[in-house]
Amino acid sequence: MSDLDIDQSTEIAALYYLQEVTQEELARRYNMSRSRISRVLKRAREMGIVSIQVRANPNLAWQFEAEFQRRFGLTKLLVAINQPSEEAQRSTTGALVAAYLDQILTDGMTVAVGMGRNVASITEAPSSPTPRKVIFAPSIGGSVHGGAATLNPDHIARRLEERFGGRSKTLYAPAIVATRELKEALLRNETVKETLDCARRADVALVGLGDLSEDSNLIRMGLFTPQELTQARVAGTVGDVMGHDFISIDGRSVGGMIEGRVIGLSLQELRGINNVIAIASEATKTAIILGALRTGAINTLATSLANAAAVIALDDATKT
Repeated sequence: MSDLDIDQSTEIAALYYLQEVTQEELARRYNMSRSRISRVLKRAREMGIVSIQVRANPNLAWQFEAEFQRRFGLTKLLVAINQPSEEAQRSTTGALVAAYLDQILTDGMTVAVGMGRNVASITEAPSSPTPRKVIFAPSIGGSVHGGAATLNPDHIARRLEERFGGRSKTLYAPAIVATRELKEALLRNETVKETLDCARRADVALVGLGDLSEDSNLIRMGLFTPQELTQARVAGTVGDVMGHDFISIDGRSVGGMIEGRVIGLSLQELRGINNVIAIASEATKTAIILGALRTGAINTLATSLANAAAVIALDDATKT
């Protein structure tokens, strides 16, 4: 950090954020200008020495969590404050998931890694101060289309390894193949099988929930055309879990064009994982959040305050 070492910068940041020593007092103590102290504090945030989180109202968050537990049997609800843009909402929600993983991950655990912008947002949070021996295993293949490299599980798994420590695996396979026969052949490949078997044995799974908008990852990654998604909506589909398991608003699987052609874990296999964490921050995902909760496969949900309220209202409106 310029001419300051990490220890001194950490010391200055600790005095300012933990002991509430003013920048003016810090400038006197360290014989620096106030502007330089300000730059040191800014750089400390950028380097991850300091992590600032603004949490939702604890009472409101607790009330939502209790209601989600009652309605859906959810174990944990992570509620992020509402943000003015989708990008900011993803970042805020991803930071909550990163902090939660810091609490629950221990040496020897395995994390199954899904695809998409919401799962990738976890890696943007400042690095963990306590590296641990965790395995990050992709739970679905990837795509080379639509500039999707950073949304692929392989890339996300490597970034999670950088943040939390441990090691990552690679899944040498596409997410979707042309025929069932090709899928079966790939699943017999020892390299592919080993990675997916590792994901199946995971203690924690990170999954995205996709809507059927034209900005969805399914289109961005070149997996579907807008016309195909329109057909899926007509068939009663509200979105996907993990990038391929299409479901209706009541949580039932809806057959689609890619049925039997996905190289990845199924919704049924996710149910065998102890803690499946679904991340869905965008306001367009109310219906798919509700559908995913109704599958019974989700243990932990990370979303916004607005989405949490909207899901409860939609659940009331669609109960039979």
